[in-house]
Amino acid sequence: MSPPDTNVEKQKRRHRPALIGIGAVLVFALLVVFAFAVSTTDGDRPQTPQATPDATDAAPEG
Repeated sequence: MSPPDTNVEKQKRRHRPALIGIGAVLVFALLVVFAFAVSTTDGDRPQTPQATPDATDAAPEG
């Protein structure tokens, strides 16, 4: 049970910095997750080299 003389407005004022800090940490965490997702899927995948025909790949005549 809460005491009968609870000042809700005073408690709101005292908790505001903690709630702002929690919100800032959540925003920072979302930015980190987004940056990680972008950096891991940036499209710089190794290309598979295309086989180019040259004299050694020619079929034997005959």
